[in-house]
Amino acid sequence: MIESLLWLVPLLPLLGFIINGLGRNKLNKAVVGFIGSGVIFTSFILSLYLFFQLSTLADKQVTVTLFDWISVGNLHIPLSFLYDPLSSVMLLIITGIGFLIHIYSTAYMHEDAGFGKFFSYLNLFIFFMLILVLGSNYIVMFIGWEGVGLCSYLLIGFWYTNRNYASAAKKAFIMNRIGDLGFLLGVFLMFGFFGSIEFAKVFPLAAKMLPGHGTLIAITLLLFIGACGKSAQLPLFTWLPDAMAGPTPVSALIHAATMVTAGIYMIARSSVLFDLAPVTQNVIAIIGMATALIAALIALTQTDIKKVLAYSTVSQLGYMFLGLGVGAYTGSFFHVLTHAFFKALLFLGAGSVIHAMHHEQDMRHMGGLKGKLKTTFATMMIGTIAIAGLPPFSGFFSKDEILAYTFQQNQILWIIGVFTAFLTSFYMFRMMFLTFYGKYRGTHHEESHIHESPKAMTMPLIILAILSILGGLINMPHIFGGNAWLASWLSGANVSHNELSLDHSTEFILMGISVAAALVALLYAYNRYVKNSDIPVADEAPRSFLEKLSYHKFYLDEIYEAIIRKPLDALSKFFYKVVDTKIIDGIVNSLGWSANEGSKGLRLLQSGNVGYYILLMVVGVIALMLYTYLSLS
Repeated sequence: MIESLLWLVPLLPLLGFIINGLGRNKLNKAVVGFIGSGVIFTSFILSLYLFFQLSTLADKQVTVTLFDWISVGNLHIPLSFLYDPLSSVMLLIITGIGFLIHIYSTAYMHEDAGFGKFFSYLNLFIFFMLILVLGSNYIVMFIGWEGVGLCSYLLIGFWYTNRNYASAAKKAFIMNRIGDLGFLLGVFLMFGFFGSIEFAKVFPLAAKMLPGHGTLIAITLLLFIGACGKSAQLPLFTWLPDAMAGPTPVSALIHAATMVTAGIYMIARSSVLFDLAPVTQNVIAIIGMATALIAALIALTQTDIKKVLAYSTVSQLGYMFLGLGVGAYTGSFFHVLTHAFFKALLFLGAGSVIHAMHHEQDMRHMGGLKGKLKTTFATMMIGTIAIAGLPPFSGFFSKDEILAYTFQQNQILWIIGVFTAFLTSFYMFRMMFLTFYGKYRGTHHEESHIHESPKAMTMPLIILAILSILGGLINMPHIFGGNAWLASWLSGANVSHNELSLDHSTEFILMGISVAAALVALLYAYNRYVKNSDIPVADEAPRSFLEKLSYHKFYLDEIYEAIIRKPLDALSKFFYKVVDTKIIDGIVNSLGWSANEGSKGLRLLQSGNVGYYILLMVVGVIALMLYTYLSLS
């Protein structure tokens, strides 16, 4: 049954892309929205059915080969899907949350002239994301990997007539290509070493090797570079905040719930390789923690509501990579799940605020909205509590599982992780208090037009809020009487599971410290932004040195501009003006000049005078006779 239905899951979004793409200027918006949302809902129902079918099987790995794709010498790459516990959960995330965001978009994008094109792009993205997580080898995964990168470019630059938005799309595309090169080199090295890129062949061969093998370290480091690009980690994360140029549903779907978690999915899928490369794991843990901390520090001073959520996403992705680096593969994937719930909720909630504020995104111009946007406020508050890691909401369980494994492996990283959790709670409640509390900071005329978003936008918020509350039950730890269902389920996909060896009292103490840090940050934010009504200063106002660093994003874009873009521009100008123009063009042009000037002399021989031609013929005969005589003698 799985073999006969699995291929339909990605096919339906592809059909939606084709129909809406071809009919974007002919179909009315209701039909476009119905087709675009309907194909995703059908894929979700199929994914749910297949999930329950898989749960009844003893062997929870089903490979579906569609056809032989590439066969050259020893290289055989089928276009095949692997359906197992890991991919089954990803299918539910992609199609389930994807469907909610499609429904939300029918209202959010209703007035946009590119409504049909937008839905066709969303459907295409879902198709490629499904290919990415279903691939049974690294090349099929790479097709999806590149496809979602293309769709990200199209959707970030959806309003391409705005020059800044178009530049943001190009930035995202180019920075992802850097990571993708690393991914591809890793795949090439893998094929050269193992003779295959099929998961079913590579992983058993790798499992027989000793930890720390040089080639395994090289392969995993290259794959991690790919993950850094796609999942926005240092030094390749600066594209994601700029990606907020796209419509808000894009931010929720691509840059929060799905595409940016592709790197975590890839490493979890390859956990057999990474477990045998401790050097790579240390690098992943350090890069993840550094990214989480730096992004959190930047989020502290941002005033654009979507930029706060963007840096929050980068920071939470850093937590996930920290989990991968310390061997908490299940905990990291658990955070992928819960983060998909509460971050999609927060982005869509921010979209509801922006919709009500007539596309205003600066929190300094908001305030006092909780009475007018009651559903939006209530659901966003749930998402904020979840991401802050306060019990009993979902983020508490997934984040604390990562921190517990971190404490077990490296207590310095744990301290930084708890401090980052403190920062997370502060900047998220800062966002809530600036947006919804106090007095409205716009004009009375603007305030009179603020109203709650339509049902198509608020219903997805309510569903995601419920998931943000209950999501922790998916992997409730034994310490709270749970059965760690997710860890047990993922074992069927050969995802490595390292047991936590801390005693219960230590776990409770670690949780207490983490929760206390979040509560202190909440109270500090409340005291500063509600009781004292502190409002962030204007862009041009003077700031302290540390505030400047945070507000200007540690000048990372300026640093990249100085050490990468400008030297490359100078090098390209040198090649253009010297190598290309003077040397290459000089050689080519000199050959042309020589031919031209030589022809000017030779053409004088063609005078049309018969007597002159006879004279030349006689001279030629004499010269030939003389040559023959000299040769014979």
